[in-house]
Amino acid sequence: MNTDKGLAGETGVTQAVIGAAYKVANHLGAGFLEKVYENALAFELRRTGHRVDQQKPMEVWYETEMVGLYQADLFVDGEVVVELKALPGLERIHRAQCLNYLKATRARTGLVINFGRPRLEVQRVICY
Repeated sequence: MNTDKGLAGETGVTQAVIGAAYKVANHLGAGFLEKVYENALAFELRRTGHRVDQQKPMEVWYETEMVGLYQADLFVDGEVVVELKALPGLERIHRAQCLNYLKATRARTGLVINFGRPRLEVQRVICY
């Protein structure tokens, strides 16, 4: 349930993930592989009491049929899918990819976070 006011899809969980991502980005900076940021972000979120599944297999559905598995970089508190990138910049395809993951897995909220630039990039993705 979304009990926070503000942006669509903004919850206490998304706020915690974004805050932790900024902390990781400020500490590590840009230039590492995606896995380093995944491990650091998972550590930071767990340290603050969140349940974090790394590389969590999630079922992909087509109508009433399970047609495959997708692995979420992070799945936080059973609520938010987090896709991590370490690229020169995010493109529309990354947001579209996250939206497709949300639709296919029947999750509602996703974050695409890019650690590949000097300034952290965060995009919130909502599936209604």
